[in-house]
Amino acid sequence: MTRTSFALTISTLMACALATAAAAGDAPVLTGKLGDQTFLMDANKMTLYTFDKDETGKSNCYDQCAVNWPPLTAAAGTDLPRNYALIQRDDGTMQVAYKGQPLYLWIKDKQPGDMTGDGVKGVWHTARP
Repeated sequence: MTRTSFALTISTLMACALATAAAAGDAPVLTGKLGDQTFLMDANKMTLYTFDKDETGKSNCYDQCAVNWPPLTAAAGTDLPRNYALIQRDDGTMQVAYKGQPLYLWIKDKQPGDMTGDGVKGVWHTARP
């Protein structure tokens, strides 16, 4: 991919994200599209991930794991789109989950469109609707 096509791809991604954000209001989660791939992202358009070692409705990512993979949190009572819910973490914070799967960011993603966490250690995956 050339630098120009990458910039156009990111521009297209951002346009889709902004359109989705406008439709969703101030939702902490959005759906983005990069080429033919649809994925979940936070309100800042950063890619969200799932963790194979989680259980439905329960995070198993704490301590250093949560430093590297910050949980997507929201205030209790936050209005979420269909298929999303808040789950309570062991520390009492509320984490956003999609279809029961807790959602996370990845510390090494630096800008919208980065998906460097997909496949890390075979247990982290880009969250998809």
